Amino acid sequence: MVIFTTGTGARALAGAVESVCPREQLAAALNKVTVIARGPKPVAALREMGVRTSLTIPEPNTWRDLLAMLDEKKDAFPLRGCRVAVQEYGVPNPELLAGLEERGATVTPVRIYEWAAPEDIAPLRGAVTSIIRGEVHVMLVASSIQIRHLFQVAEGMNTQNELREALARVVIVSIGPLTSEELRGRGLQVDIECAHPKMGFLVKEAAEKSGPLLQQKRDATAAGSNLTSV
Repeated sequence: MVIFTTGTGARALAGAVESVCPREQLAAALNKVTVIARGPKPVAALREMGVRTSLTIPEPNTWRDLLAMLDEKKDAFPLRGCRVAVQEYGVPNPELLAGLEERGATVTPVRIYEWAAPEDIAPLRGAVTSIIRGEVHVMLVASSIQIRHLFQVAEGMNTQNELREALARVVIVSIGPLTSEELRGRGLQVDIECAHPKMGFLVKEAAEKSGPLLQQKRDATAAGSNLTSV
């Protein structure tokens, strides 16, 4: 079994091995095993390569959904004794790997690319400063790694506590449950979580819902200030 978690990873894998394994040969090999796709983007990339997808994980396409679907389909796709390669999506996912191993699989993580902070972190420093100054009213978070990098930079500036306090006054919009989990793990409130984990929904729902939520936060802040002054 091979689990593809991103379309970018599927395309990058094909490009990385092309000198020793032409795409047609890679597609033929993949079509001999069970191929799992974590959502529509890897499905589209695999289709371009001529690879058939055995199972597609439904929204919100999290590692929990993936394991739940494999549990539901365990008769058709048994994991015990199965050798599973997992294309990672920029960061390791130890929970997914552990879940597969607990179900009896032998797992090989395949790191095609890695999400790293940019070499020039000046824009991130500027973002931290702007948030602390109260210049940011709504923050859209499209992946867990974004918030990790933001706080890494804040820690380097020794302003992580000020950042967390300032974000309590910002409307925070999360693209999906794993990103929300990361935000809540840092003590932040998720004000909006997208109905579907896609960029278009992130922007649309932020635009439609942020205004009243921002006013509520401002009212709460003002009320807190009045109580303090009294």
